Amino acid sequence: MTSYLTLSMVTRRRLLGSGISAAALAATAPRALAQDDVERLVIAMARVGSAGSPSFSPDGTRIAFITNISGVPQVWTAPSTGGYPTMVTAFDDPVTGAVWSPRDELIALSVAPGGGLNEQIHVVRPDGTALRRLTEGGTENNFLDGWTHDGRFVVLSSNKRNPASTDSYLVDPSGGQARMVAEHRGRGGLPDVSRDGRYATLTRVVSRGDNNLYLVDLGNGSERLLTAHAGPGQFGWGEFTPDGRTIFVTSNKDRDRTAFGMIRIAADGRPGPIELFAARDDAEAETGVLNEQGTQAALVWNVAGRNELQLYDVRTGRLTPGPRLPGDIVGGLDFQKGGGRLVLSASGANRPSDIHVLELSNRRFTQITRSPHPGVDLATLVVPELVTYRAHDGLELSGWLYRAKGVRGPGPTVFSFHGGPEGQERPGFNSTYQALVARGISVFAPNVRGSSGFGKRFVNLDNGALRENGVRDIKSTVDHLVRTGVADPRRLGIMGGSYGGYMVMAGVTEWPDMFAAGANLYGVVNFDTFFKQTQPWMAAISKVEYGDPDREAEMLKRLSPIHRVDRIKTPLLVLHGANDTNVPVVEAEQVVDSLKQRRVPVEYVLFPDEGHGWRKIPNRIRATVEIVRFFDQRLKAPAASA
Repeated sequence: MTSYLTLSMVTRRRLLGSGISAAALAATAPRALAQDDVERLVIAMARVGSAGSPSFSPDGTRIAFITNISGVPQVWTAPSTGGYPTMVTAFDDPVTGAVWSPRDELIALSVAPGGGLNEQIHVVRPDGTALRRLTEGGTENNFLDGWTHDGRFVVLSSNKRNPASTDSYLVDPSGGQARMVAEHRGRGGLPDVSRDGRYATLTRVVSRGDNNLYLVDLGNGSERLLTAHAGPGQFGWGEFTPDGRTIFVTSNKDRDRTAFGMIRIAADGRPGPIELFAARDDAEAETGVLNEQGTQAALVWNVAGRNELQLYDVRTGRLTPGPRLPGDIVGGLDFQKGGGRLVLSASGANRPSDIHVLELSNRRFTQITRSPHPGVDLATLVVPELVTYRAHDGLELSGWLYRAKGVRGPGPTVFSFHGGPEGQERPGFNSTYQALVARGISVFAPNVRGSSGFGKRFVNLDNGALRENGVRDIKSTVDHLVRTGVADPRRLGIMGGSYGGYMVMAGVTEWPDMFAAGANLYGVVNFDTFFKQTQPWMAAISKVEYGDPDREAEMLKRLSPIHRVDRIKTPLLVLHGANDTNVPVVEAEQVVDSLKQRRVPVEYVLFPDEGHGWRKIPNRIRATVEIVRFFDQRLKAPAASA
């Protein structure tokens, strides 16, 4: 079997110097391309950059953000009106989060050693000096929540006390002294601290898909539950108004779809009920942010995967539709201190993530960053179509169809399943999808039951033993694309990462003759080994979603694809990060070893410097090249067989 696990420097130089653009290469499909041309196409797609996690400097003149244009995600700054960016950090490891202090010239950031979950929290000046690590630098998991409004403390959560919990801390950025605010059982965080320092809001995960918000008195440590509810419920945001008397939240209490609401706090600290002020039956409240004055909130809605912006006048209660967003998906919202501008990141299927600033007075966006896309004409990229269909039991499902250009009639199709499982497939920029489509291979990315974004009932339809129905959605999805003439039943592929990797393995074991090829990216295959070797806090919050290994071991065994590996006929590509502490590498090794023993074709790519997914550009390139090459060969796309 020919191997292309290493890209030659000659090939890379040809990509940069050949003058052949990805758009030109894509336009040649479905005509046959030489292997070097395929690699040039795929590498160009994988090199497309991105920028996100923006936050304003205290004076509003600059913006801190994370971009991977250096090859590894790092902190950069740029003028808030646009201009040349400045690199702040130069770690060998990826930066996963960055927030500028609201009062001082310090940026707090999180760094993932080897791409793993043992993230470490640092502070640094915007010129890159005075870098200081605030956490201990060991194997504990740390998560950056942000800053207090006065800039005196960095807010973070850590499992250093108990590996099965992430407690909340306030850390002095100058000396590193940490004060524990609250202990948690399982995953917890601290969304906000009131301006007067009297209260904080806490979020605690009961199980995946179910959490609560609490109000904690920072003086005596007493807590009050803000979100008492029956059954599963999800609550977020948790930001105080300047007077500390109201907390803004997202809530799906007593309703299916998440909405925006507020909780009023009495003078004695007693919370009132959740009062909804913005609710929709066709969308879910995703996130919000309040300006420093407490007079306006920016609200983001999730409408079947695309975002819409709404502005809320706190004083009058008036809701106003926001301007058209510069991309289908937005995130990282932050108001300038004066309240007149809003920064966010925006992306779409045909545009990488970039930073934009909204001038609220004239409702116009200014693009601050321009992520590089050498050799890729973004205008030629495929924008997916939203497709709805029915599952075996009549449940409505949906997904995004990236139809290969120039392919008429049923063609090779890859079905891509998202992670989570409570994730959501959305029309964002995906270099692997675009590269496959450019090679004449269509991609269908479904949101099967258990996905978020479609209400509380839908996201809980795959819990525990109900997972069997989620797996059956694989066949319903394939059947629909075959029946509608999109997919050729002889040339079907399946791929997915994390829980999506589980779906890959479930698909090739349940229907051994359905797929001609499968790509399992860091997927779960054995719930027994997953629960024993994942992070303890991850195991603790996963017992409702997957099943309790102490009480439901037989069910988990039945649902684990590793116990049906003898049924696999489908050639597989397995990719995993050596430093993955979420889905440990033993999950991949079990698959590879079992298939090799049975002489089923399997290829294995292990990334020694990555964790749960690929953050470094060379690794993203390598993964994309391998995936596209694999499906191109195995599905016998028209471009490969002409």
